[in-house]
Amino acid sequence: MKRVLKRGLAGLLLIAFTAFAWAFFSPRPPLTIDPETLAGEGAALNYCTLTDLNGQGLRAEDIPKGNTPGCAYDHFPLPILRDCREPLTPGAADLRGLWQAVSGKLGHVERIEQCGRRVVITTAGLIHDGGPNATAGESTNDTEGSVLFTLGSQAFCARTSATMTWDEGILNFHAFGWGPLVVRRYLEGEALIWEYADGSITRMERICALPEAHRTPQPRGLRLKLL
Repeated sequence: MKRVLKRGLAGLLLIAFTAFAWAFFSPRPPLTIDPETLAGEGAALNYCTLTDLNGQGLRAEDIPKGNTPGCAYDHFPLPILRDCREPLTPGAADLRGLWQAVSGKLGHVERIEQCGRRVVITTAGLIHDGGPNATAGESTNDTEGSVLFTLGSQAFCARTSATMTWDEGILNFHAFGWGPLVVRRYLEGEALIWEYADGSITRMERICALPEAHRTPQPRGLRLKLL
């Protein structure tokens, strides 16, 4: 019995080590986001003015994939889908806009873009972009938006990957595309609800302008200097 337990523990440790190594030491995903988008000032826009998705313009698949530069962006970038006019996919709720938490994870602010089947969420230094695009796969493939630890001059942050799918107006995030459901977003009246894997539920209200404190990223997590 002890031998079985030891083997089971060794297997769990191996899985944990492999996951840690992949998250922090695997090659970073290629940066395919449009440089003009990354350099632009997304903080200057009115996010209560939404684009007319009338089909008279670019489709989601025409626009390069967005992802987090390095471990976090250094200022709030322009919307990635600003020139996209493809109507939302059937079954999708319109979550577009700028949202601020009023309960739950207070201080959280996020921008949601949608076009066709594509959804982009920009918040706290990170960019999650899922759906058809011109340069990479449909799952998000980026970094977590914060530095967990530094080793000398090298900064390390976790990689993330998820698939976004719609289920009767609820936007579900599955880790790695095949893994467990980790995040749900949906409308409840005029509020946006964000359910996270840790059991927390955050209620957000729509705002028109990015708060001053969020013009530079506020990364999540710890920062440890190891050397």
